[in-house]
Amino acid sequence: MKTKIFISLVLLLLISLIVANSCSKLEQGNDSLNTESYTKIPLKLWYKQPANEWVKALPVGNGRLGAMVFGSVDNERIQLNEDSLWDGKPTERNNPEALDALPEVRRLIFEGKNDEASKLAGEKMMGIPPRIKSYQSLGDLRLIFQGQKQYTNYRRELDLDTGIVTVSYEAGNSLYTREVFSSAPDQVIVIHLICDTPGGISCSITIDREENAQTQVIAPNKLMLNGQCGDDGMKFEAHTDVRIKNGNLTALGKNLNVSGADEVTIILAAATSYRNQKDLSGDPSAKCRECLVKVGKKSYENLKQNHIYDHLRLFRRVELNLGESAVSDLPTDERLAAVSEGADDPLLVVLYFQYGRYLLMGSSRPGCFPANLQGIWNEHMKAPWNSDFHTNINLQMNYWPAEVTNLSECHKPLFDYMQSLVEPGNRTAKIHYGADGWVVHHLSDVWGFTTPADGVWGVWPMGAAWLCQHPWEHYLFTGNTEFLTNTAYPMMKGAAEFLLDYLIKVPEGHPFAGKLVTNPSHSPENSFLKKDGTKSMFTYGATMDLLIIHDLFTNCIEAIDIMGDTSESAFRNELKTALERLVPLQISPRTGCLQEWIEDYNEPEPGHRHMSHFYGFHPGDEITFEENPELAKAIHNSLERRLSNGGGGTGWSRAWVINFYARFLEGDEAYKHLKYLFSKCTLPNLFDTHPPFQIDGNFGGTAGIAEMLLQSHAGYIHLLPALPAAWPKGYIKGLRARGGFEVDMQWENGVPVKAIVHSQNGNLCRIRCGVPVTVTSNGKKIKTDSGQPNILEFETKPGKSYSLTVQAD
Repeated sequence: MKTKIFISLVLLLLISLIVANSCSKLEQGNDSLNTESYTKIPLKLWYKQPANEWVKALPVGNGRLGAMVFGSVDNERIQLNEDSLWDGKPTERNNPEALDALPEVRRLIFEGKNDEASKLAGEKMMGIPPRIKSYQSLGDLRLIFQGQKQYTNYRRELDLDTGIVTVSYEAGNSLYTREVFSSAPDQVIVIHLICDTPGGISCSITIDREENAQTQVIAPNKLMLNGQCGDDGMKFEAHTDVRIKNGNLTALGKNLNVSGADEVTIILAAATSYRNQKDLSGDPSAKCRECLVKVGKKSYENLKQNHIYDHLRLFRRVELNLGESAVSDLPTDERLAAVSEGADDPLLVVLYFQYGRYLLMGSSRPGCFPANLQGIWNEHMKAPWNSDFHTNINLQMNYWPAEVTNLSECHKPLFDYMQSLVEPGNRTAKIHYGADGWVVHHLSDVWGFTTPADGVWGVWPMGAAWLCQHPWEHYLFTGNTEFLTNTAYPMMKGAAEFLLDYLIKVPEGHPFAGKLVTNPSHSPENSFLKKDGTKSMFTYGATMDLLIIHDLFTNCIEAIDIMGDTSESAFRNELKTALERLVPLQISPRTGCLQEWIEDYNEPEPGHRHMSHFYGFHPGDEITFEENPELAKAIHNSLERRLSNGGGGTGWSRAWVINFYARFLEGDEAYKHLKYLFSKCTLPNLFDTHPPFQIDGNFGGTAGIAEMLLQSHAGYIHLLPALPAAWPKGYIKGLRARGGFEVDMQWENGVPVKAIVHSQNGNLCRIRCGVPVTVTSNGKKIKTDSGQPNILEFETKPGKSYSLTVQAD
């Protein structure tokens, strides 16, 4: 066994060297950060005991196949997921009565008859039926070990750097070790068991599922789980290939039994019959067999090597170090408890940040579905909120870290999914609203669901427009004009076409008569109190709608200008005219806050989890302190009011608060809420909790940490914009900035001492860093200009790197 461990370490070292070379920055010359004095951080979640519940298990994933490893010594459970496995089937969900009801709903809302409008919309405008089915667990792989209830020196860990979960313990006089990973290049989950005593492994292996499935042995070394969701739903299968070194492998009932083996390797393939929204004719059995044939001649070490190489290629693009931590040697759950008691743990921040990147890599790879409410990890047949694609913030938040943390490829599943919604969204736009373009409401699934769902709050036709911020952001970070022209802009234009048709003039006799508003409208999931004391959600021209429209229309106009497409001139003019006619944003004279609705309503829940009317400040960029300080101040007032009334109580909401304070350049406040996220909204395995578990808070928290260190939304790169006092010294490598830049930087005593900017596209670089700097490239001083106070700008060339060094006093 020691020889195998040595070989594995050598392979890992060689892979690391290859990946380090392949992931090296663009031309750097002799410039680099001086990080020799920093202790390298082991990026591991680890525990002294097995997981006794799902939220303590450790995740592995390859974008399509996920697993949660419990690490039990005598009765191991590895819960499995396949990203396309949903209940339901292709169904027409549009409501033919919706369009006829729309004018009356609008009239009632304009006349202040909100209850009547809500009742009519609930009867006539909802999808048929107004519910979706759930994303489901594939099942559980179980390993039963006899005679191992007594053990010592137990350790369970997830190494973020390799993407491998390891369980080790001693029983009797033997050391037992398990490794589990989900391989993206080979599209299998791999479980490897080893013992340092020859013949020391004996166990029983099976797969089971809570419902709608059966297990059978299909070959001397193969198990199969197969089933179907309902009578005419999706078919699914999982096949295992069990390999042993020495010992015996026999079949009994639904189990494969291993006795006296030195090593055991279990390779699991899984698939469904899903082909697209309308087609369930795929053959999951053939897919599983084909996958296992492809890896049939690959050894465990080869599978592991392929996995690690692929994993490191993405994971090691970003490196963060925030100094020392007094509790860093403790198990992860104990570190969380220490933070809850008030301890500072900068290295836990690093671990959480990199864990967010790890989870995005594990739940969103090209060719897969995007990360849903639980990424891909879900143990339920009927998941909370169906583990759906929630498009009134949650799906979008999942992808906030994608570009800035250098995982641009992981953004692609979202774009592919959006494109799959365009056709059904076109039908819904036409049938429900008589409009061109495409629409998505507040949730969707793998069946192309685009109609209103759940209740009248589901009549929120802004989901597609918000989603369209993401391909635009991808263009801003990458500068990929082909992507802009062929992928981003067509989707953006379609969403804008819908909104142009959906906007309606405010009638005479109302404030802002003649201006354009959305109707019906609401601020996601929140309600207000009318003057007569009644509560309502329905209104017209909710602030978030106006902000999303402004964001989309201005992005479309800029895209048209970048592409230089004169055939879009008329559409550009239409967008510009609509922008000029939108109802303006308003500040409440009562509270000094940005109004959430077109009227200055009171709120029954002033600490509501959604802070939708802040959209233009974050994730949008319409409102900044430089451009519109009064609106920015009003949003700050709104945020303080929300929090003072108990807002931010859910994990994802608290993560959004971190991002807000980072944009406000208030690092200590952002850090305070990051610690709150750790202490109140983080589960033992570092999953975010709403409660229950939702992965959006992990991604929002990761994005918030990046936002504290680097911002680029305001037309310049801002170094350390919201650095808290708790992180006086540190460095980060590999963060991405809009304009096609990659940034490394180092700071001491709370101020930057050096930064290196790598230019991908040769754009003008504009930097705000708060201290005088000298810019060089390959040792040569670069001419700089100061376009505005505290901002330095200089020309760059594609593929070149530029070193910014603080000038001596």
